[in-house]
Amino acid sequence: MPAITVADWTALPRVTAATAQTEDRAVVSITTAPQGYEGEGFPVRRAFAGVDPARLDPFIHLDQMGEVEYAPGEPKGTPWHPHRGFETVTYMIDGVMDHQDSHGGGGSITDGDTQWMTAGSGLLHIETPPEWLVRSGGLFHGLQLWVNLPRADKWKPPAYQDIRGSDVGLASSPDGGALLRVIAGEVDGVTGPGSTHTPMAMVHATLAPGAELVVPWRTDFNALVYVMGGDGYVGHDRRPIHTGQLAVLGHGESITVGASSGQESRHASLDVVVLGGLPIREPIAWAGPFVMNTKAEVMQAFEDFQKGRLGTIPTQKIPHGDVSGEIR
Repeated sequence: MPAITVADWTALPRVTAATAQTEDRAVVSITTAPQGYEGEGFPVRRAFAGVDPARLDPFIHLDQMGEVEYAPGEPKGTPWHPHRGFETVTYMIDGVMDHQDSHGGGGSITDGDTQWMTAGSGLLHIETPPEWLVRSGGLFHGLQLWVNLPRADKWKPPAYQDIRGSDVGLASSPDGGALLRVIAGEVDGVTGPGSTHTPMAMVHATLAPGAELVVPWRTDFNALVYVMGGDGYVGHDRRPIHTGQLAVLGHGESITVGASSGQESRHASLDVVVLGGLPIREPIAWAGPFVMNTKAEVMQAFEDFQKGRLGTIPTQKIPHGDVSGEIR
């Protein structure tokens, strides 16, 4: 995984070592993400499938995109589609993704970059691999996280943050066996560049075989650990966890993650994303690309989209058929 790294992890700031008095978060559940397809047909793992939404709040949805090696002509993206009422966080680990919206925003992300899009009151958006990558093929791997917005922020104007991999906050475990990349929020004094409407933290951690990481964590945040690749354990009771699994943790002051001494050939280390946020605790009505507080607001979003109020794409027809979904 070519996300940002440094040659000597031990030269980085160290997270505080846990003490015997620290309350470590116990595992509430471990689930395995089902696999499916998104957009024009790229493979995904649905990390939050089957998890109690109250345990996820303020997060809505998490897809692991890939990991897949495309042959020439195979790379795929998403067609134009609308969003309203939440934020999408796209973290690219391998490959390149171009993005563009109906407000004139856009850019490219690759190798540890993050595109943080606040949909707010609504916009149209597209994500595609660049033409040269379609011609050549190559490795594609990333994450897309959906973060809910509080009622007061759902109608704010759309906004972008393009976060370069070189801008993330870096730290290591006390023994130097784990590297932390803080994308958003703050972990033991190390701050990520992502600006969030809802207080939260997002960390990509890489653990060398046999290493253990104990991360100090805000007690008012929830805590989720998703394995992007590798084998290891979570919690002081060392519950086994592997690629494509999500651990939901209970209350506490720290999160323990460890890497197995032996890793499979495809993954030289254990890579996890650690998420936590302050629960919003508001009603959620969710259908397709719209996350609102009431069913009436979702139906209004569909109507606004159909009538072109979320924006238009010059000289290009918008595919209305890709936004259906059950209101939840």
